[in-house]
Amino acid sequence: MENRRVSVGTGWSILKDMILRSTPADGGSYKTPVSGMTFHRQINNADPKPHFMEPVVIVVAQGTKLVRIGSQEYYYGENVCFVCGVDMPVASCIMEAAPEKPYLALSLHLDAGLIANLASRVPPPEKTPGCFRGAMAQKVEPDLLDAFVRLALLLEKPEHIPVMEELLIREIHYRLLAGPFGGILRSLNTFGSQGHQIARAIAWLRENYRKPLVVEELARRANMAQSTFHKYFKELTALSPLQYQKRLRLAEAQNLMLAKGYDVTQAAMTVGYESATQFIREYKRLFGEPPKKNIRNLKSAGNI
Repeated sequence: MENRRVSVGTGWSILKDMILRSTPADGGSYKTPVSGMTFHRQINNADPKPHFMEPVVIVVAQGTKLVRIGSQEYYYGENVCFVCGVDMPVASCIMEAAPEKPYLALSLHLDAGLIANLASRVPPPEKTPGCFRGAMAQKVEPDLLDAFVRLALLLEKPEHIPVMEELLIREIHYRLLAGPFGGILRSLNTFGSQGHQIARAIAWLRENYRKPLVVEELARRANMAQSTFHKYFKELTALSPLQYQKRLRLAEAQNLMLAKGYDVTQAAMTVGYESATQFIREYKRLFGEPPKKNIRNLKSAGNI
């Protein structure tokens, strides 16, 4: 059935059914055998929580989700997907979810190499977003939905996955490039473009966030004037480079305490802070509560 076209209504029903059958009833995520594809089920609403979102497209089969980037809020659900083209600091939460009607979604990792390969063959979209933001919500066109349905249906015939997943993932990337966010995806993954220069700077920051940051040096790495670099960096991520580095450090510190049992001082020093007091202050400002309390609450909520 992976090659058979389905109606829009049937397509959403298929996705909903596939996710329901593959995820635990009490909520959770399921990494499917298809490369980069994960199913998600959530049964509770929550306040927006800060985290980093990697390049991904998220299609919701049931429910609604909010993603906040800077002061901009994006709501997406059935018929609307969310596309993120670069590692983005966001705050997000489920808006509609209950045990009897859970939030159901599919996420697919975006492949930068595949986007770069396709960009030279796909005509630029006629319209591009007014703001050079690294993520956006967009309508799920019937052809894009159909490609996701056929990808999900590979789980029913796993022997087809080794061959068909590559074709269908390629089709999804193609349709995203041809869609409203395609211009930004193209820029982020085309060598020499301003978007690609900023994306390279972000990649360097992610690898070197523990080091002291000199914005002038980072701009030089991106082959851009410092003022131009700062402007485009903030337009893309809604943060300055220094703010972005701080978010990286705090997110990694949270992970170290949550997953590896680091204490507050260990986590602070490991990610590059010289003062545990400053770390606690900035951690509370971002996550809404001091580190020890935050980690305790996350563990009790099952986030470990």
